[in-house]
Amino acid sequence: MSTTNKTILAASALLLCGAVGYTLWQEQGGASTPSAMLSTDAGGDVIAALEQQIRDNPDNAETWSALANARFDQGQFSAAAESYQKATSLSPRSAGLWSAYGESLLMASERDPMPAAAAAAFEKAITLDPKEPRARYFMAVKKDLSGDHQGAINDWFALLADTPAGAPWEADLRRTIEQVGAIHKIDVAPRLAATKAPAAPPLSAQDMPVAARAIPGPTRADMEAASQLPKGQQDAMIDGMIASLESKIAANPQNVDQWIMLMRSRMTLGETNKAAKALQDAVAANPAAAARLRAQAKLLAVPGA
Repeated sequence: MSTTNKTILAASALLLCGAVGYTLWQEQGGASTPSAMLSTDAGGDVIAALEQQIRDNPDNAETWSALANARFDQGQFSAAAESYQKATSLSPRSAGLWSAYGESLLMASERDPMPAAAAAAFEKAITLDPKEPRARYFMAVKKDLSGDHQGAINDWFALLADTPAGAPWEADLRRTIEQVGAIHKIDVAPRLAATKAPAAPPLSAQDMPVAARAIPGPTRADMEAASQLPKGQQDAMIDGMIASLESKIAANPQNVDQWIMLMRSRMTLGETNKAAKALQDAVAANPAAAARLRAQAKLLAVPGA
């Protein structure tokens, strides 16, 4: 895979997590797609539980999509694609599901950066919803791979124009435009400056699924999806994930992403004082990253950020 391809595909990670979380959370038509349920160390348990649910009720699109998300988060891309394919067969009008199916096919491909089946899935998503952000992003990637670099940049700018102010993937989308422009000697600076978004107010706790998808961990949507499990198992899963996360932080307090995960988890659970304490401890352990930590905490509405 060329340097350009690696750049645009790697830079898509944060963009896609945020954009897709936003799209699926907002989706009204068809079956809404639950976010991946507590997809860190508890991933194997979640997958097993979802597989049992499917054996009990094999025609539930939401369960298939939750299983696909969980498999994707565990790096099981081929298996995720199979699950998304089943979900799209049960909920064929869901643009978000078609887009997720396309991404899983793309990630499962070891050689082709844009498999034909993935492109077809993205096209289907856009047919159902012309504003679907993940599909739009990857269709622009397809243009870039075909040599239409200016067309790809134009499409990314169009996506940027539709990106909510302050969305967590906005910076990565801008960075993608900058990097592809630099590689192909296309001056994008004036257009980026002209599309500079005004500062957005901090998101409330109700907006956590949008703000938080950039970094793995339990979102409000995750916990709603997990509510399909028995109450005791749900609580144990959440408590176990947070305990595991705190253990990892204790072993490596310089991992800034894990501190952000912890803050987000605490805010999602309504534990605002613990979230504020996590911010304080994170800054103390990582003074050089204080600005980033505070910016993320502000986005998550952590008190004192």
